[in-house]
Amino acid sequence: MEKTINLTLKVWRQANPQDAGRFEVYEAHDISTDASFLEMLDVVNERLEREGKEPIAFDHDCREGICGMCGAVINGQAHGAEKETTLCQLHMRKFKNGDTLVIEPWRSKAFPIIKDLVVDRSAFDRIIASGGYITVRTGQAPEAHTMLVPQPNAEKSFDAAACIGCGACVAACPNASAMLFVSAKISQLALLPQGQPERWDRVRIMVEKMDEEGFGNCSNHYECEAACPKNIKVSNIARLNRDHLWASIRAKLRG
Repeated sequence: MEKTINLTLKVWRQANPQDAGRFEVYEAHDISTDASFLEMLDVVNERLEREGKEPIAFDHDCREGICGMCGAVINGQAHGAEKETTLCQLHMRKFKNGDTLVIEPWRSKAFPIIKDLVVDRSAFDRIIASGGYITVRTGQAPEAHTMLVPQPNAEKSFDAAACIGCGACVAACPNASAMLFVSAKISQLALLPQGQPERWDRVRIMVEKMDEEGFGNCSNHYECEAACPKNIKVSNIARLNRDHLWASIRAKLRG
C-alpha cells in the first residue's frame, strides 16, 4: 500500500523582479512518499490551477540530477538536507507527516529573482564564456594515449567537471560567493594538457568576470561544499587561488 504524508508549505511568491515578494502558505495533502520534491510541487500546482490560482513557478528540466536547472532552499538548506542530492532527486520519504517546509529561491545579488522560485543564473554562463577556448589541433583524430595525463590529474579533472552549475554553492554561502563553481570550471582544464596554453589568462579573466557579476568573496565557511549535489571539493578553490596569484604575477612581469 502506498504511503502518503500531509505537509504545510510556506512558499516564496514573487510575481516579477520588481515585486516585493512574500510567503504564502499551502497545504499539500496525500503526497506519495515515493514522489520527488518537484513532483510534490506539481501536485500542489495542479490543485492551485483547479482553484483558478497562479501555480508556483520553479525551474526544472531533466529531473534526473544532471542538468542543474532545479534549485530551491528548503528550511534554510540549498536542495534540502539530503547530502549530494539535487532538488529533483530529493524524495518525499525524507520528510515526516505534518512537517512544515519553508521553500525559498536562491538568494544572491547576482541571481535576481524572475518569478517565485525562478532566478536568473545567466551570470554563470557569462563567466564560462569569458574563459574563452582551449587550443587544440583540428583535423584527423590523434592516436589514443598520445597525450599522456597522470591518473591523479585525470581523476581530479573529472571530479571538477561533474559541476552542473546549479548555484547551490552560491545560495549556501553567507557571502553568496561563486568561488566553488568558478574553481571547478578552472580546475577541469587546468589539470589537463589541453588547458595549459590559456591557463593563466583564463583564471585571471574568469575571476575578474565573477567579481564584475556581483558575487561575494570566499571566507572559507565550507558551506558550498556541504550543499553541492555533486560533492565538488573546496580544494579546487585553493587551486584557483594559487593559479590566480601566479597569473597576476605573470601579467605584471609582462608589463
